[in-house]
Amino acid sequence: MLEIKNLTISIMDRYLVKNLNLVLNVGDKLAIIGEEGNGKSSLIKAILGICTYAKISGNINKFGNKIGYLEQSMNESDLKKSVYDFLFTSEQDYYEKINNLYKNLEFIHLDDKILNQQINTLSGGEKVKIKILKLLINEYDILFLDEPTNDLDIETLEWLENFINSIRKPIMYVSHDETLLANTANKILHLEQIKKKTESRYTLLKIDYDSYVEERIHTIDKQTKIAKREQRDYEKQLEKNKKIMQKVEYEQNTISRKNPHGAAVLKKKMHSLKSQEKKLLNKEKTQIPDVEESIYFYFEKVDIPKRKIIISLNIPKLTIENKPLCQNIKLDIIGNTHLCFIGKNGVGKSTLLKEIYKNLKERKDLKVGYMPQTYEEILNNYEYVLDFISPNKNKEEITTARTLLGNMKFTKEEMLGKIKDLSNGTKAKLLLIKLVLEKCNVLILDEPTRNVSPLSNPVIRKVLKEFNGTIISVSHDRKYINEVIDSIYKVTKEGLIKE
Repeated sequence: MLEIKNLTISIMDRYLVKNLNLVLNVGDKLAIIGEEGNGKSSLIKAILGICTYAKISGNINKFGNKIGYLEQSMNESDLKKSVYDFLFTSEQDYYEKINNLYKNLEFIHLDDKILNQQINTLSGGEKVKIKILKLLINEYDILFLDEPTNDLDIETLEWLENFINSIRKPIMYVSHDETLLANTANKILHLEQIKKKTESRYTLLKIDYDSYVEERIHTIDKQTKIAKREQRDYEKQLEKNKKIMQKVEYEQNTISRKNPHGAAVLKKKMHSLKSQEKKLLNKEKTQIPDVEESIYFYFEKVDIPKRKIIISLNIPKLTIENKPLCQNIKLDIIGNTHLCFIGKNGVGKSTLLKEIYKNLKERKDLKVGYMPQTYEEILNNYEYVLDFISPNKNKEEITTARTLLGNMKFTKEEMLGKIKDLSNGTKAKLLLIKLVLEKCNVLILDEPTRNVSPLSNPVIRKVLKEFNGTIISVSHDRKYINEVIDSIYKVTKEGLIKE
C-alpha cells in the first residue's frame, strides 16, 4: 500500500501537481496520463524521493514497502556494465537470486547468453527487458514503471500486458501505448495544465482507460452543449428585458405630468425589470469546460505518382559494427505507400531504416524527411529550438515556425529555449514540425508515436493517415499500425515476410 496526501510539486512559479491525494492498493494498476511536460515522470520521482529539481511538499507513506523503479533511460555507467554486473551486486547476490533469474529469463524470452553482453551493445528493446528483469528478480512490493513500452516489440508488449495483469502487486506507470493502457489500467490519474499552462489540475478515477476517455469526451461534450444553450437563452432573455426597459423608459419620458398614477405604475415596472436584469446577471451558468487544448498540425498535399519507384531494396546482408542482423532484404517501395517494418528487437529494423534514408536523402526528385528513434542523432547539431526549426532566420519563416510550435502546444519558454531542456515527447513534436515545414513527400519514421502522450497520438495518427506521400516506418504501436499503415513487413534474420 502507498498513501499520498496533499502532494504538491512546483518548478519556479509553475505547479506540476497541486494537493494530490491518492491511495495505491494491492491489485491497482494506476496509469498516469497527460501531455508532455505535465509532470508524470516528476510525480514518480517525487514519490521515490529522487526529484531534485522541483519544490515538493505533502506526505508520502510507503508503509515500509520496497518500490522497484524502471527509469526511462539508463545512465552512462550502467550502459558500460555487462548484463550480469547490472543485475547483481556480488557473486553472493547472484546465488541468492539464481532461481528467480532463470525463471524470469524464460518468462521474458531471453537466453542466458545475454548475461555476458555489455549493455550498450543491446538493442533498445533488449535494454528495457533487462531493466524489467532486474525488477523481477529483486521481488519488489510496488512497481513504478516510467514508459516501459518504449522500444519493445509487439510480442514483448503483449508479454508486458500479461505481466501487469497477472501480478497482484500495485503498479504505477506512465505509458504512451494506448493499447497497453486499454488492456491493463484499472485506475487513471490524468495530469493537466490548463489556462494556457498557468494552472495544474488532476483527475483520479477508479476506471479503465477506454471508459475514462469515452466518459471524458462525453462529459466535455455534454457540458459544452449545456453551457452554450444556457448562454443563448441568457442572451435572448437579456435582450428581451432590454427592449421592454427601453419601451418603459420611453413611456416614462412621454407621460403627462397630469397622470401621476400612470407614472407611478411605470416606475414600479421599471424597478421590477431592473431587478430581473440583476438576477439574470448574477445567475450562475454552466461554464464551457476548461480543458487542455489538443495539438494541431497538418501536411500540405504533396504530388507523388502512385507507381513511382521510391526505392528498390536489395541488401544481401545487413550488419552493424560487423554484427550480422538480417539478410536477403528485397523489396520495391512505390508511390504513396504507407509501409511499416515490424519484428523482434535486435533484428535490424532501425538499421534498415537508416540504410533507406542514406540512399534516399540526396535524391533530387524527392523531398525526404527522417525522424530517428534516437532524436539526438539530428537534434544534437542544434542548441536552441529556433536554430533547428528556422535555421535561415528570416522573419516569415520564424513567424510560420512559431505558429506551428504554438499549435503543438509549445510554451513561449520552450520556443525560445534550448532543445536539451525539452522532454522526449516535445522533441518528437519538434521533429514532426520540421517535416511539415520542409514539405516532405517521403517520411522515414522510426517509432513516430512512442514518446508522445496517448492524448496527442490520435491526432498524429490521423494526420499521418491522411498524408498522401510515402511513409516508410518502424513501429510497435498497434493503433498506429492498424490506422495508418497499408503494407506491413516483418523483418526476420532470413529476410522480409509480408504480413
